[in-house]
Amino acid sequence: MIRSPVVSGQFYPESPSQLKSMIEGFVDKEAVKEEVIGLVSPHAGYIYSGPVAGAVISRIKFNDTFIIMGPNHTGRGKPFSIMTEGVWKTPLGEVEIDSELGKQILATSKHLEEDYTAHQYEHSIEVQLPFLQYFKKDIRLVPIILSYYPGATYKEIGKEIAKAVKELNKKVVIIASSDMTHYEPQESAQKKDTQAIEAILDLNEDELLKRVDELNISMCGYGPTVSLLSAAKELGATGAELVRYQTSGDTTGDYSAVVGYAGIIITGMSPLAKLAKETVEAYVRGGKTLDIGELTPEMRGKAGVFVSIHKFGGLRGCIGTFEPATENVAEEIIANAISSATRDPRFPAVAPNELKDLSYSVDVRTTPEPIESQDQLDPKRYGVIVEAGWRRGLLLPDLEGVNTVDYQIDICRQKAGIMPNEPIKLYRFEVRRYK
Repeated sequence: MIRSPVVSGQFYPESPSQLKSMIEGFVDKEAVKEEVIGLVSPHAGYIYSGPVAGAVISRIKFNDTFIIMGPNHTGRGKPFSIMTEGVWKTPLGEVEIDSELGKQILATSKHLEEDYTAHQYEHSIEVQLPFLQYFKKDIRLVPIILSYYPGATYKEIGKEIAKAVKELNKKVVIIASSDMTHYEPQESAQKKDTQAIEAILDLNEDELLKRVDELNISMCGYGPTVSLLSAAKELGATGAELVRYQTSGDTTGDYSAVVGYAGIIITGMSPLAKLAKETVEAYVRGGKTLDIGELTPEMRGKAGVFVSIHKFGGLRGCIGTFEPATENVAEEIIANAISSATRDPRFPAVAPNELKDLSYSVDVRTTPEPIESQDQLDPKRYGVIVEAGWRRGLLLPDLEGVNTVDYQIDICRQKAGIMPNEPIKLYRFEVRRYK
């Protein structure tokens, strides 16, 4: 079965060279790529939604297979339709369906049915493919179209997809193809979309369903998004991030009746945070120090590292190194994770019965640079080191409740025992935060 493009030349250029050139103008080649479980990406004409789709897809590390779920705009075909064989064509080439995974999902699901008709003229999956092909030519696809139905069904479909993925031990990325509010004034659309986006960022599919219903949010792909959230949590999702939001008015200049577009990534625990978690659990349960296994690229260099432990949202321990004290970031994480759990003087040592309630983050610090004035600081972007002789106080950036540079510096003075009137040297640094 060959599924030919139906909106080529309308939603995006038909010419391969023009299409590549257009996509190149939307993607961020400098974006830091992350392991993601899934994402929400828009599906309008590229001139409207391309900047958002390009921004969000630029952020992901690619796996071989993408499960793409879109809404049914045409009303054709089965209510819950999956294709398990064939290829999808775009101007950039063919995308093969991952038949093994598709058939496993079909066998696992009590809702999905094999069906080509629902996919034949539906654009919501098609428009995602050229962006994916731009980054990786040999991707594979499992296409799923979901009609409008009660929310519990979408949640069940998500769990069925996750079960099939786990049974085959497949590495996949799941995409929910959706635009946001349709044809409302900019202010109204933004207010409604903010409510929907907040529910997605909280990984709360029930709240998303509630807000879509109560606020009458015309988000066409809320069903696929609910299925994505349900699947992602089964696959270990721990967080989400809004990469970009804009409306059609940002392209046309007409804000009287806009369509909203959101690009959101859904992530699991990063390898660095997972190493911190496993380190603490091994040490607290049995007094064992983990052996370092295979190092990811982020673990190989040398850097100062802070490991933070939280319990029910409150700080439970945080210890780090100003300068690297070991051979690599992985060793730094192991040493500081143990210290955070057992040697932070502000807290008692973590007990085994607490482990299930803990969450972890790892901050990998850049080399500090001296600055002449606190005007060169920004509490959201830069951490700060305050130094007076041999005494140094450090504070990480982007901490809840720390909104001014003066407050940053005051905290650092207190931590180091530096009096308010003592002259100080200032250093700033940035961190890469892993959760």
